[in-house]
Amino acid sequence: MLPKNNINIRNKRASFDYELLDKFTTGIVLYGTEIKSIREGKVSLVDTYCLIEKGELWVKGMHIAEYRLGNFYNHNTQRDRKLLLTKKELQKIGRIVKESGLTIVPTSLFINEKGLAKLNIAIARGKKTYDKRQSLKAKEDQRQMDRMFKR
Repeated sequence: MLPKNNINIRNKRASFDYELLDKFTTGIVLYGTEIKSIREGKVSLVDTYCLIEKGELWVKGMHIAEYRLGNFYNHNTQRDRKLLLTKKELQKIGRIVKESGLTIVPTSLFINEKGLAKLNIAIARGKKTYDKRQSLKAKEDQRQMDRMFKR
């Protein structure tokens, strides 16, 4: 039995900059030192995005820090990583993104109960400036209501 992992790295910027429409969970093709760094929580999803190239889904810009004990077997920190989805899901995502001008953004990275790294991605539409202001106002209003009810 594997030890319980509490690794859950979120891309907080994604929900602020984008309106998330449809969500998927994907597997990631990783090297040995990459999964060890992920288990230590040394991952950044800031400025990451996904692209479909030649019928395959790739995540670009994801930073996984070098493993501290990796010596010369360490990985490239910014390399493109292949995402694993079924052919049906890939076709669906490709069709939606191509037709409507939406984008694919990673929202969170976690390790499941089997010890495998999984990436949650979402099909998203970019928010306008006034949408972001409304999001901030709603969040601030919720915070004030929580404060009032806790007293």
